[in-house]
Amino acid sequence: MKPATNTAPARLQGMGKAEFIGMMAMLMALNALAIDIMLPALQEIGADLKVEDVNERQFIVSSYLFGFGFAQLVYGPISDRFGRRAPMIFGLAVYIICSLMIVIVPSFGMLLLLRFIQGAGAASTRVITVSIVRDVFGGRAMAEVMSLIMMVFMIVPIIAPGTGQVIMLGGNWHMIFLFIAIMAAAIMAWMMMRLPETLAKEDIRPLTLNSILGGFRIVLTNRVALCYTISATFIFGALFGFINSAQQIYVGIYGLGPWFPVAFAAVAAFMSLASFINARLVGRFGMRKLSHGSLLGFILVTFVWLTVQLLSTEPMPFLLFLGFFALAMFQFGWIGANFNSLAMEPLGHVAGTASSVLGFMSTIGGAAIGAVIGQAFNGTALPMVAGFFSVSIIGLIFVLIAEKGKLFQQHNPRV
Repeated sequence: MKPATNTAPARLQGMGKAEFIGMMAMLMALNALAIDIMLPALQEIGADLKVEDVNERQFIVSSYLFGFGFAQLVYGPISDRFGRRAPMIFGLAVYIICSLMIVIVPSFGMLLLLRFIQGAGAASTRVITVSIVRDVFGGRAMAEVMSLIMMVFMIVPIIAPGTGQVIMLGGNWHMIFLFIAIMAAAIMAWMMMRLPETLAKEDIRPLTLNSILGGFRIVLTNRVALCYTISATFIFGALFGFINSAQQIYVGIYGLGPWFPVAFAAVAAFMSLASFINARLVGRFGMRKLSHGSLLGFILVTFVWLTVQLLSTEPMPFLLFLGFFALAMFQFGWIGANFNSLAMEPLGHVAGTASSVLGFMSTIGGAAIGAVIGQAFNGTALPMVAGFFSVSIIGLIFVLIAEKGKLFQQHNPRV
């Protein structure tokens, strides 16, 4: 395994570790930007494009996530054959073009189609970024770097809704997509100028059907990788369920209006703090101890939250709701990076294909679970809270399968 160090590995050819982490975080953040920045605009988009059912506005998020999920199956094998840079540049170009086309979109149906394609372009940032990190780091070093990436990445959910709100004060929702295109173009230019190719020649895989199916077989027959991915899928489903219904809960139930971005940012800040703490602790305690403990914490918090929700006939006070949610998302911040690293750890020799398959499963599955939770919105937060608790129990079951019934066990001193 490659140990964690304060200097960048030679494979980065002179790029510093801090710059590498910042770039990877910004590439991944383009995905969060495409979702979170428009949350304050969903009501205006629905009204402008004549969407009558308020729950249908959630499809603006879901269509993007499904495109993002399905396309991940393509980028992995391609990046294992042709390297990381070229497929990433292609995906970013698709993302930028779709963002510009949405600025002049004439109908809700066309918007959903362009969002699906935009998500397909953004899939490159998820699959290839994780592959690049795995090319350069392994074991606890990868978990540490991924946690730092997630910490920087979480800045976007903190500021994006507020940014969208500010843009709408000076214009309309179309300008949000123009802003997205400009940001993506700037990050793509940075990547093209500074990031070297990280795929080693000996790790290049032929792009044949047998090779692709063989890579998928390696991923899907690895118990640890598969079960941690399924567990992460259900936990991510909870997050997507909230994102789908966030505007309805914060504005519809609690009447926050323009303060909606502030409440959203507060919770995202807890997730960012959790990622920072995880990065500092994972090298000492390992991924299993931290992620297993946080999953149990997530279950406990959501169980108490659900109990309080069921015992009340009125919406719980907003600060109490926000407190429960922030505690749950703090645990989530420890789960995400560690589960992803545990799933990828045994698959370094097929990192691109592995990231592709695992990303497809977690995104499509999470988006479907999140859509179910979001569409169950009935004017209360109960469906979301019940969904959080349910998915956490299912997630624990699959972790127990991965670990043969024993939590907190260090199978390898580096993980």
